[in-house]
Amino acid sequence: MSNLLLLEDDISLIDGLHYSLKKNGFYVDIARTVEEAEKQLAQIEKYDLLILDVTLPDGTGFEVCENVRKHNKQIPIIFLTASDEEVNIIRGLDCGGDDYVTKPFKLGELCSRIRALLRRAGVTPQDKASVLKCGDISIDFLSCRVILNNKILELTNAEYRLLCLLVRNANRIVSRDIILNDLWDGTGNFVDDNTLSVYIRRLREKVETDASHPQRLITIRGFGYQWKEV
Repeated sequence: MSNLLLLEDDISLIDGLHYSLKKNGFYVDIARTVEEAEKQLAQIEKYDLLILDVTLPDGTGFEVCENVRKHNKQIPIIFLTASDEEVNIIRGLDCGGDDYVTKPFKLGELCSRIRALLRRAGVTPQDKASVLKCGDISIDFLSCRVILNNKILELTNAEYRLLCLLVRNANRIVSRDIILNDLWDGTGNFVDDNTLSVYIRRLREKVETDASHPQRLITIRGFGYQWKEV
């Protein structure tokens, strides 16, 4: 069973989620405040994934996520949010979140996203022994480190996975459907185009000299995206 940490202060939601997640094969620890979560995350190695509510009595899930990423922890993180406004999506992605679920949500949707992120969190033995180089970019799969023009890029988990997919297929067009299928649920049903567009925009700001005139991460209108070797 995968071990999850659920940070949520709504008692009725906690009870239902705890029961349902256990029935779906997950072991769940509960934290109701940021302080409780930080104490449990002192042993973060015991967890496989974090589910963080955004609004809490003593802070936000964003703060917890930022603290985890400061210590270079690559554990998958899902946000539970009462709003699907773009500003909240961007805030969650910027601080290192991998996905978000808008309340109210269906349990099947949440479980599918959890399983998708857990699958993506695994690194194959071949990946662990390899470094991918493409022009002026180098990806070290063992350390999850990306170097561009001799500088280390600070990427969120999702940005890192998206970049790996594009660079592996350098100079080829990767469709939006393929990206959604590879990064999230197998059918891509639970991620909209708006979310992917946010990822692309934020990634461009980190890999391009001028994000408004991209030279590496190119949009192929009507098809998808292409990483051009520079």
